[in-house]
Amino acid sequence: MRRAVLALALLAAASAPAWARDLQFWNQTAREFKAVELAPAGTNKFGKNQTDNDPDHAVSADERLKITGIVPGKYDVKLVDTAGRTCLVPDVEVKGTGKVAFAIGEAQLTHCTP
Repeated sequence: MRRAVLALALLAAASAPAWARDLQFWNQTAREFKAVELAPAGTNKFGKNQTDNDPDHAVSADERLKITGIVPGKYDVKLVDTAGRTCLVPDVEVKGTGKVAFAIGEAQLTHCTP
């Protein structure tokens, strides 16, 4: 019985779409972020802090961060840097193909508060 349950669990994990296991955010800014949260575009329903997926709970400049608990689509991304500045990047397309689901660069940090 245990083998059957294990086999079903492995089959379910293997059949999950690759994007569900491999979504990554690429920080293309010069800043380190201590919070990265996503909400469906146009809502204020931000999910968990994705930096919890990183051993040091931050995403440095030019680092990639594993993203969990979302599906491809349009999202508003809230970023909080280590200086406490909060930035909102609206309408970011999270893709389900390739290793990097989305990237944010310095030029996109236009909606920030100190």
